[in-house]
Amino acid sequence: MQDTAAKNPRRRGFLRSLIRWLVIGVAFLWSLAALTLVAARWIDPPTTAVHIQRHLQAWLRHAPYRERCQFIPLSQISPDFQHAVIAAEDARFYQHHGFDWHQIQIDAEDDLQGERIRGASTISQQLVKNLFFGTSRSILRKGAEATLVPVAELVLGKKRILEIYLNVVEWGPGIYGAESASRFYDATPARNIGREQAARLAAILPAPLTRRPQRMNAYSAIILQRMAQMGW
Repeated sequence: MQDTAAKNPRRRGFLRSLIRWLVIGVAFLWSLAALTLVAARWIDPPTTAVHIQRHLQAWLRHAPYRERCQFIPLSQISPDFQHAVIAAEDARFYQHHGFDWHQIQIDAEDDLQGERIRGASTISQQLVKNLFFGTSRSILRKGAEATLVPVAELVLGKKRILEIYLNVVEWGPGIYGAESASRFYDATPARNIGREQAARLAAILPAPLTRRPQRMNAYSAIILQRMAQMGW
């Protein structure tokens, strides 16, 4: 009995110590991510979690991997290209503060009816996911993402969020950013991309590893229609 009683306090002490260090570790990682977002206001991110993830996947498969990524100012990305991505990914980008509660409500209703068509993840959420979490999906990741999105909105602002997102988002195997995508698919810089080209490129963002712009006739037509409805 005495041995059991002696073990229980030690076990409880170990668990308390483990939980304390886990909390400290999580707080440290969150603070590091928040500071990275602050720095991103002035410094272009040198890499992202998605870039690292793809490198590791290629290494584990012993597959060849070439990364194309060129960071350019937002002013060097054509307005049509910017508008197409917003229309495709986050039509209320300039109206919300990181979370599109209107779209979330629509998706919740569609889920109940089994009719969901598109997700409610905003460009701000996708940027945070790209930078820190990769393509994995879990409740824990969504929770951590939700705490960092307001930081991104506060310290970066809409213009910088859009600029970073357009420069780091995945557009195909090893293809990251608007400039690399424009040159790879259309053999032209991002500043020269027109409406139809932009709509086709924006159409592949939900599944960049499998979609190709030339096959996106139906979805690109929807994006062009949304652009017109938004006055673009």
